[in-house]
Amino acid sequence: MTDVRTTAREPRSGAFPNGMEYLTWGSGPRTLLSIQGGPGSFLPTGSLARMLVRLHRPLVAAGFTVWIVTRRRHMPAGHGIADMADDYAQLIADEFGGRVDLVVGESYGGLVAQHLAARHPGSLSRVALVIAGCEVSAWGKDVDSRLAAALARRDPTACGMAFGEYVLPDERLRPLRRVLAPLVGRALFAEEQCPPADVLTELRAELAFDSRDVLPAIAVPVLMISGSRDRFFPPAVIDETAALIPDCRVVRYRGKGHLGAGTDKRVARDLLAFADAP
Repeated sequence: MTDVRTTAREPRSGAFPNGMEYLTWGSGPRTLLSIQGGPGSFLPTGSLARMLVRLHRPLVAAGFTVWIVTRRRHMPAGHGIADMADDYAQLIADEFGGRVDLVVGESYGGLVAQHLAARHPGSLSRVALVIAGCEVSAWGKDVDSRLAAALARRDPTACGMAFGEYVLPDERLRPLRRVLAPLVGRALFAEEQCPPADVLTELRAELAFDSRDVLPAIAVPVLMISGSRDRFFPPAVIDETAALIPDCRVVRYRGKGHLGAGTDKRVARDLLAFADAP
């Protein structure tokens, strides 16, 4: 067993023996495991990595070591979100001494984090679900279905067009999405970032996702951070999710959509207040 609770202050990347890749920074005694969005799971680099380091700065200053860890590579067909949660639980057992202090699941990562908390309560002390709820909205499933179909036929332009709706959902921006689609599609689904088959596996798992039956089993404290204008997880879904979790509080950022809420600089402040709460 390896215990990797401490690391250097400067961000560094690597891969665990099971192939799950990581980006880590900070040297504090508390461990934050971040499960990021998707479908598709790849390590942030360049300006994205710098933005994440900046957004997590209050947590690192308060004594957290941050670990962003991708999902498995080359997942078998039919690998569901509960299976992905089991992958993270095994990683925590093998590489983090059996328990982490805080799991932060963002968007798709929040779907995984729900099952991780319900199925493996001994693996974590607290969990935060950032822009994630018990089920993806009908609009989100429609976008993802088109994305899955484009990916299955290996059409990067159609992939980029569908993914563009995540970032630029306003129909008035369709011409801009069309211009950017080829570049976005090639960048998002390059083999060196994330195997296309894994993206498709994650998409199919998301379309089938409904955690309502497992939420009452979550025995650790939960924080939900959401945006009032999130089209993937609208307020009604967030409220329903919170009502099913025994110990849950909700923070909602007014006027923020899916990506805006997830990258809001208040997220680190609210995560820290949650982590330090009695």
